[in-house]
Amino acid sequence: MTGHRVLIVDDEPQILRFLKPSLVAAGYEVVAAATGGEALKAAATRAPDVIVLDLGLPDMDGKDVIRELRTWCKTPILVLSARDREAEKIAALDLGADDYINKPFGIGELTARLRTALRHAAQASGEQSRFQSGALEIDVLAHSVTWAGVPLKLTPKEFYLLAVLVRNAGRVVTHRQILTAVWGPAHTEDLQYLRVFIGQLRQKLRTTSGAPEFILTEPGIGYRLAAE
Repeated sequence: MTGHRVLIVDDEPQILRFLKPSLVAAGYEVVAAATGGEALKAAATRAPDVIVLDLGLPDMDGKDVIRELRTWCKTPILVLSARDREAEKIAALDLGADDYINKPFGIGELTARLRTALRHAAQASGEQSRFQSGALEIDVLAHSVTWAGVPLKLTPKEFYLLAVLVRNAGRVVTHRQILTAVWGPAHTEDLQYLRVFIGQLRQKLRTTSGAPEFILTEPGIGYRLAAE
């Protein structure tokens, strides 16, 4: 039993009918809201541990809900989105959403994303600085990357890029967020530059380790560091 409280914000009754029994069976307490106004009130009064938010709400845009929440609330937000609204997903993530899931979706995928969001929130007070997957170990504070104890040689920019992904392990990070963090706000449109560095990082990890891909592409959105 998780004991965590999930706020589901969606105006489609069938979504709640689908989600509530499955989440309750998984040990979550479920609070529902059908509008943005109800969502903001519930977030303030019911103290959810995680929020699942549909962008298409009857009274206000879901992105405005995120914008308002992020002025006072650090609760992780998982966005529900239709597949043809890629630009809105990017905007939601840039506003402070933690992750997104496409409609239609399976309960297994949703609960996995919920666990990741809750885990990341638990680490937020002491920012994640270490990542380990198999023989790969990354220590941001120590500025080291090793495979089976053998150091990997990365340029400063490559390491800084990897550090951004480590601090958000398991979460999607948008192109704009990465470019701003690594190269500054003047370079938010330099996608080709980012792709070159991602390619270099992948090549070094793949050549040295021969392991599965660690840096996953979220097409049109950004990148995610695979978390065990």
